[in-house]
Amino acid sequence: MLDTHGRRFVDPLLNKFACIFLRLRFKPNHITIIALIIGMASGIFIYFDRLLLGCIFLWVSGLCDAVDGAMARISKTSSPWGTLIDIVFDRIVEASVILGLASKISNVFPFLLLTISILLSMTIFLTVGTLSDKQSKKSFYYQAGLAERTEGFIMFTLMIFLRSYINEIAYIFTVFVLFTALQRIIEAKKILS
Repeated sequence: MLDTHGRRFVDPLLNKFACIFLRLRFKPNHITIIALIIGMASGIFIYFDRLLLGCIFLWVSGLCDAVDGAMARISKTSSPWGTLIDIVFDRIVEASVILGLASKISNVFPFLLLTISILLSMTIFLTVGTLSDKQSKKSFYYQAGLAERTEGFIMFTLMIFLRSYINEIAYIFTVFVLFTALQRIIEAKKILS
């Protein structure tokens, strides 16, 4: 929701960062790889109880993840390969954070449910993006929903710093993701019928 509706407010900043990186001769895929490395480091920092660093690295990874797309659009170098690694690397970062968080608790069931809900929602998202004739400014049709990447980062941040409520936050996050999956499947029925 925030990614879709807040985009017009953050795009100017993302475009400035994109132009800086392009002037420094970085390519969008370079920034995608940097986002992956920083994001995976986030999960490692969380595992070793370096919570502030874990949170900072998570958000810097997210910033890089948004900037790489802006770079591709500005330089007109969007590619199917870039789209693929961007989506796959995003899931690796999320898995890293989930593993870092889950390693700190004895009951991993809430994280199992969260992971399954993300898997379900992303399957719908990617399938609709592939099958739909609708276009967006991204490489494929981007379905909006209640829980997009920024909401995920907010929920991860809450889990990082509010450890005594980590299970409850994971359950709430799961409900948000499942609601998003439901939104997407309802839209898919309209688009693909």
